[in-house]
Order: sequence, then structure tokens, then C-alpha cells
Amino acid sequence: MVSLDSLDFFLFRVSTDFSSPLAIFVQAQGCLICLLLALGWACASFVRNREINRIKKSMRNGNHFAFLCHDINELEHSNQIDLPRISVIMPLKGFGEHNLHNWKTQLTSLYGGPLEFLLVVESLEDPAYRAVSQLIADLEGSVDARVIVAGLSTTCSQKIHNQLVGVEAMHKDSKYVLFLDDDVRLHPGSIGALVSEMQKNPEIFIQTGYPLDLPSGSLGSYCIYEYHMPCSMGFATGGQTFFLWGGCMMMHSEDFRKDNCGVVSGLRDGGYSDDMTLAAIAGAHKKLISSPPVAVFPHPLATDLNFGRYWNYLRKQTFVLESYVTKVNQIMNRALFAVHFYLSWGFVAPYCMAVIHVAAALRFNARGNSLEEINYSSSVGLTMVWLLFTSTLIALLSMWNLTRIEVLLCNILSPEAPPLSLASYNWCKVFIAMLVDNFLYPLSAIRSHFSQAINWSGIIYYLKDGKINKIERLPKRQDVAPVFTDLGGKHLYGKKGLPTKGSFLTSLSKCLFQWRQPKRSE
Repeated sequence: MVSLDSLDFFLFRVSTDFSSPLAIFVQAQGCLICLLLALGWACASFVRNREINRIKKSMRNGNHFAFLCHDINELEHSNQIDLPRISVIMPLKGFGEHNLHNWKTQLTSLYGGPLEFLLVVESLEDPAYRAVSQLIADLEGSVDARVIVAGLSTTCSQKIHNQLVGVEAMHKDSKYVLFLDDDVRLHPGSIGALVSEMQKNPEIFIQTGYPLDLPSGSLGSYCIYEYHMPCSMGFATGGQTFFLWGGCMMMHSEDFRKDNCGVVSGLRDGGYSDDMTLAAIAGAHKKLISSPPVAVFPHPLATDLNFGRYWNYLRKQTFVLESYVTKVNQIMNRALFAVHFYLSWGFVAPYCMAVIHVAAALRFNARGNSLEEINYSSSVGLTMVWLLFTSTLIALLSMWNLTRIEVLLCNILSPEAPPLSLASYNWCKVFIAMLVDNFLYPLSAIRSHFSQAINWSGIIYYLKDGKINKIERLPKRQDVAPVFTDLGGKHLYGKKGLPTKGSFLTSLSKCLFQWRQPKRSE
């Protein structure tokens, strides 16, 4: 009884302390953060929904190919033959459950102009080499694609090294170069839409897009989804943006041939993150970054994405802020670090306070007192709990609405694919993921700041003065190095050369066959 009285005294005391002016400010700030998130998602929903309405209106007016282009006359042969040549560079690593489908959506684009695909791997031992070589062989004659072995990076991240090797090998007449991650699932008209925007506005330095995460059910996958959703606001502008996603970047090929603005040297000489480096270069030279409203891509997460792999992904994201190109870029990254740090715990703290207020109110009532008899300060605390609950509900509804609209837009842009659905989303897990992700972000950021090193897919990168100065590759043994990448659950290591006739080919053929099957009507 004494221990229970002590617990009650502690709860009442802490609840009273959490009703002080400073505590009320913290809780009100948490409500404001929720409402700002809701507003941002609502604005993003407006932009994406406006594009949906435009496509539907165009279809009603007789353009049944509105998912490919705004004006059906653009599909005339006379217009298609004038389309510029595009080089698509895809740095690959590992092979997982979603890669085959993703690669096929990229290689079977309905872009009408000259198009080449350069798929770049680190070595012949990468399982991606075997899998994509077989896919290209199956599509022989219908696509211009080849695999390039880049070798090991020595001055930058492996991904950037693969990209630059691909740039060196691209066709001399290519007007634009498109960098795609191997986990991007393109729509049939995605490349054409990006090219169209580049043609309309030659001032665009980089054209980009953003993924729509499809959680697999684990808490780790929901944390990834929740982490990306606030970022998605910056890509749903329908035009100019300050954000850049490395999974989809279209640029002028000439910028790489001539190293304009130092894009090649900036990436090659110690570059760790392709998108952060190029965004910094764009900012320093006042160049335009644009994101068209149709540039949203389904991103299925691995079914076995556990919490450990999520944590390493979060570490990678916070480690990015430790890399920089210029002093101004360093200051901006530090400012972003501080703001994100503050807002993350500013989001979580009110929920901790709310738990204390609710627990104290329940214990007060259990002792035979009614809630109406609670003193004034506790009543203020419960009022803040209700405000926080309302604000959270508004934020979740706004996030749900944006996800719903993006799912609908993806379904419209890929009418040949099995439709995406919101039915699999667990919104209780989404809320838990919001708390977990925002609590862990500052911890990850602190660790990244003091360690200055990150292990990504078995490669340890060390930074000095914002650039990579040392690369260490772990032995390819399961007890030493990871055998899976974090988000895709892809196998990183395999045997040399092309696969022989056997189970691998059989499995690959079955996957291709299933993907080609028409959708069942519901």
C-alpha cells in the first residue's frame, strides 16, 4: 500500500510539474508540430490530386493515353522522331525480392525517343550481374541495354563511382542522363514526363521525384514510411523545389561531359551522397531543381525488413548531414541537423507528458475521487492531452489522405500493373513508428556526428572535412559483413558469371511470366 501511495504521489507531483507554463509550452508546441505536418501533407495532397483531375479530364476528352502525355498529338510519329536521346544509368548492388519487377518497369519504358540503359555493377560476383544479364537476354531486341562492371571505388561512395563510370560510357549524342536506383518502380510514361519538363524549361538543372513507400508489415518498414512522409512534402510542389532524391535524377548530359558547376569533380572527389552533393552544387550556383507532380514512384519495402536494418538506414540518413561540399553547405547541414533534432524530440516529449497526465488522472479516480475534483493544474494537463489527441488525429488523417491520393495517382499512371491499395496499411503502427522514429533520430544524429563513419552494405566509409577520406571493405563472410542490404533485403554476395540452366532461371522465368499476366477484375 505504501509503495502504491508513493507511486500515486509521484504521478500527481510530476503531473503538476507538467502543468507549469514551460511544460504547457512544450505540449502546445507538439500540437503545433502535428498541425504543421497536417498542413504540409494537405498542400501536397492538393498538388497530387490536381494532377489526377487533369489526367481524368484529359481521358474524358478522348485522350485515353493521358497517363503517358498531356496532349495525345505528342504521340504522333512526327513528334516522336524528334525526341532527344536519353541515357539511363542504373547503379546496381545485390538482388532481392522486388528487383526483377523494378528493373522490368525501367527497361520497358514507353518513351518514344532513342533510349539506352547502362546497368552498372561493382563486380561480376554481385548477384545483380547474373540476374540483370539474364533479364537483358530475355528482352534482347526490344531494349538497348548493357551491363558495365565498374570496379571498386577509391575516392567516393560505390554508388557514385558506378554512376560516373556509367556517365563515361553513355552515348555521345545523349542530351539527358537519368540516374535511377534499382528499387525505383517506374510508370510507363515516367521518362517521357521527365523529358517533357526538361524540354519545356531548359533552365532546369535537375529533374527529380520521390518514392511512395509500401510497408511490408514490420515496425521497421513503417518507420521507413513515416520517415519519408514528411520529406514527401518538398517533392509535391508541382515544380521548383529545394529537395533532391538520388533515386531519380535527370540532368543535362553536357553538364557531366564538361564538368559544369563541378558536378563530376564534386561527386568524384570524396562524394558520399549523390543527391546531397548535387543539391549543394545546385544551391551554390543558383540552379533550378524541379519535381513534376507525376514523379511519384511505388517503393515496396522488403518483407523481412527488421528493426536493425531500419536503424542502420536511419544512421545512413543522419550520416549524410556530416558530408558537405562547401562551408555554406556545412552550415546549412548543421542548421538542418539542429532543427530536425529539436523538432523530433519536440514531437515526442508531449506524448510522454500526456502519458503521465492520463496515468495520474486514472489513479486519482481509482482512489475514490471523481475527475471533476482534480485541481486546476491537472485539469490544464488533461486539456492539453485532448488537444494533443485531436492534433495527432488531424495529422494522421492528413497523412492517410496524401497516401490515398498518391496510391490513386500511381494506379492511374500504371494502368497495366496490379493496383496498389491502402488496405494493408496499419495506422496504429504508423503512429507508433512516428514516435519511435522521432525519438531515435536525434540519437542517430549524435552518433553519426561523433563517429564520422558508417557501414553501408559491407563497406565502411570514413569522413574528414565533409568528404570521404577512407574506404574499408569488410571480408565477404556472413559472420563479419552483412549479406543483405537494409531496405530491399537484397543478397549482396554471389558467384561469378551468368547462371546456368537450373532453379535460378526457372524462378526468374516464373516471376517474369507472373508479372506479364493481366490483372483480374474485382
